[in-house]
Amino acid sequence: MTRSPTSTPSDLPTAGRPSTTIRSPVAPAPGSVLGATPHATESAEAYEATGGYSAAVTPDGLLHHLDACGLRGRGGAGFPAAVKLRTVREHGRRGRGSGARGERAAGAGAPVVVANGEEGEPGSVKDRWLLRARPHLVLDGLVHAAAVTGARHGYVYLSDPEAARRVRRALAERVPPLSVEVVETAAAYVAGEETAVVRRIDGGPALPTAKPPRPFERGVRGAPTLVANVETLARIALVAARPDLREPIARSTLVTLSGGSVAPVLTEVPYGVPLGALAAAHGTPAPVGALMGGLFGGLVDSRALELPLEPGALAAAGTALGCGAIRFLAADVCPVGAAADAVRHLAAESARQCGVCVSGSAAISDALDRLVSGSAEPDTVERLNRWARGLPGRGACGLLDAAAGLAGSLLRVFPAQVRSHLDGPCPACRADAPGRDPHRPTRLRVPVPAVSAPAPNRSAPNGSAPTASAPASSAPPPPAEPMAAVLEGTS
Repeated sequence: MTRSPTSTPSDLPTAGRPSTTIRSPVAPAPGSVLGATPHATESAEAYEATGGYSAAVTPDGLLHHLDACGLRGRGGAGFPAAVKLRTVREHGRRGRGSGARGERAAGAGAPVVVANGEEGEPGSVKDRWLLRARPHLVLDGLVHAAAVTGARHGYVYLSDPEAARRVRRALAERVPPLSVEVVETAAAYVAGEETAVVRRIDGGPALPTAKPPRPFERGVRGAPTLVANVETLARIALVAARPDLREPIARSTLVTLSGGSVAPVLTEVPYGVPLGALAAAHGTPAPVGALMGGLFGGLVDSRALELPLEPGALAAAGTALGCGAIRFLAADVCPVGAAADAVRHLAAESARQCGVCVSGSAAISDALDRLVSGSAEPDTVERLNRWARGLPGRGACGLLDAAAGLAGSLLRVFPAQVRSHLDGPCPACRADAPGRDPHRPTRLRVPVPAVSAPAPNRSAPNGSAPTASAPASSAPPPPAEPMAAVLEGTS
């Protein structure tokens, strides 16, 4: 069964914008999420030939390996994967053992597992690419998550129609041992928040709800629910197939690098790579700073380029890896303008459920726009400081936190540039003004890399009906570019 949104999202127009390229490590190692053929959709046969859908470890054994390697979620928050799996399993067991005469307690019932591929952070393409190119890797991770938690039903949740087609075809190629449903939603910044995911799957709008309860307590149809990012599930599948490689699997990550006029890059790197090396590999060798983690990590200046790409080190420096999207600010880019673009996007994406979020994100956006245009009032910086300190934690989701965090990071790491804008716009902001459209704040997005679709599936296995598929590309995309050896990490 497939549920679709009322409006079908599509990739943003890319006319005049460079396409996203894929770069592979010089010597791709086993256990790579990027895989050997990142420009083509992997078939079930090809995936199984590399050890996919392996039963090499038991569910308890997999939990042990995930604990030992410390795999963290790749959706943004970085929560330990083993803890999340174990918590859902325990709530499921507790529910099955509760009540009398067949009565069930709140949150009871067999757990549910969800592959969350709704990629709301602008500047990130890894999840949509992964579902288009390696759907079996994600589905394998979902199967392992179900085995650990005791789930009998799963969902693949996304907003990318092309990814949905590839996932449906993968499900027809190899029917999983649990019921899996594809649920589509309209693309939005808040649509991937875990309570919004549950609400949409249950038939409502993809909007966040108040917490508690959280999905692991009471999620889809009231059952304990695991909502896991698709890259997290992909790495779970890889650990299950190659537990001997659990450390490098857990300590590497997909990143989307963008900024300026240089083509965006999707690649996989080990933890420990300096941000400066990533900037050079992207083609922005001397940036003035970066917008980190999509919008979650805020702004950093050029001093942060010495930091290693490692969640703990970044958190200690006041930023975050988040979803792995990094937008480098070239020398001709003003950080005040970059912050204004980012908060304008957030304000436009507000779910408009929380009054404090609607008013707070709009006020921050307006103040930053006034700084950019040179029309700020004398107390603008003071008000931004007050909002940056007082607004986090007051909304139902992380959108307001991101807006306030962006303003705070701008004031903290670029104070001189902020002060100079009180006297008028800088040359970069003045030159960039014609490109800013408050009614279409999509400048931060990048296109998904091209992935060749397989030929239409004319004879689905197990007697199921043939499934529709996107037509194969008329010309195959170019092979992935090898990465420079400088991107070796410290994992």
